Amino acid sequence: MRMRPTLHWTPTGDLPPGTTDLEPVADALSTGGVLVLSGAGISTESGIPAYRGEGGSLSRHTPMTYQDFTTSARARNRYWARSHLGWRTFGRARPNAGHRAVAAFERHGLLSGVITQNVDGLHQAAGSEGVVELHGSLDRVVCLSCGAFSPRRELAQRLEEANAGFEPVAAGINPDGDADLTAEQVGDFRAVSCSICGGILKPDVVFFGEPVPPQRVEHCRELVREAASLLVLGSSLTVMSGLRFVRQAARAGKPVLIVNRDPTRGDLHALTRIALPLGTALTTVAGRLDIPVDVRAAG
Repeated sequence: MRMRPTLHWTPTGDLPPGTTDLEPVADALSTGGVLVLSGAGISTESGIPAYRGEGGSLSRHTPMTYQDFTTSARARNRYWARSHLGWRTFGRARPNAGHRAVAAFERHGLLSGVITQNVDGLHQAAGSEGVVELHGSLDRVVCLSCGAFSPRRELAQRLEEANAGFEPVAAGINPDGDADLTAEQVGDFRAVSCSICGGILKPDVVFFGEPVPPQRVEHCRELVREAASLLVLGSSLTVMSGLRFVRQAARAGKPVLIVNRDPTRGDLHALTRIALPLGTALTTVAGRLDIPVDVRAAG
């Protein structure tokens, strides 16, 4: 029997309450060697909704799973119709104050690395370098048959040509770039195949139900081993792909600090959880450390 991926987590009553005290984050950054692990919550101020929490996309939308995508042509057509429309909006998103603050911390040598669970590329757009994209990136496409990679903009053009007149209005955009469309709006949208071998094209992202490549996981584990502390930004840590690094850091006695407005699955492993908006929290910390945040990176 096919197992569905874990999408939801219910907080228990024994979790410690969140605080508004930013001193532990400022102290950790001033010491250096901080590894950042970011989630969808850091991109909400850029207009990309989170999966969970108030207004989260999972309240109205079930993400495509790897199993459905690879076994159903109908599911692929539905996915690409929604993703093609979502890409137009998703691709226009710009880094917010949280992304820019992370980039500023990196420029000042306070970070040992950045791992992001997001597929939006906004950390890099803000100026962060060497970002590990745990779940891949929407701006690349991979063929599941021959393994060839291609830019998303090339696929977008091919989809435009194959589906002339496709101009529905989406009810919303999700963290994976997928737009909310009805079956009627999807209509007879047609996905296209690999131009090299005719195989199935998939965005170079890890779908729900799909494992993160083992070598990428090991690279992240090594970053955790080398870090002095772990700073989680905007992640509920519901899925194991991110939670495992929190558990690893805690087992090694490294401080885990979480900035997330809602409780997370990692709170019991954390020194503290700061329940503040990320942009406000990180720019406040930057100010305390006399680190300027480059507003030009938002353009």
